[in-house]
Amino acid sequence: MRHEEFFDKCYEHKHVLLFGAGIATAIVGKKILESKAVKDAATHGMASIMSARKDAEECFQDMRENAEDIMVDAHEENKKEIYIEDKE
Repeated sequence: MRHEEFFDKCYEHKHVLLFGAGIATAIVGKKILESKAVKDAATHGMASIMSARKDAEECFQDMRENAEDIMVDAHEENKKEIYIEDKE
């Protein structure tokens, strides 16, 4: 069989070739996803995300506490302005 005939037959059955290529891609993809390097990269990525989340939560908590302190101080100043006692 010559090369031209082979390629002509392959072109006639292109759907079968595409199906086979899809199966091969799935098998290779599964092997890649199960590899130790990918698992390690995913683990390090997840650890980075969790660390960033923890830092963001701590920052938000600090901002909340500062805002509450400012509110308390403002409320106390308003009370002082209302209840000014004359020193006579």
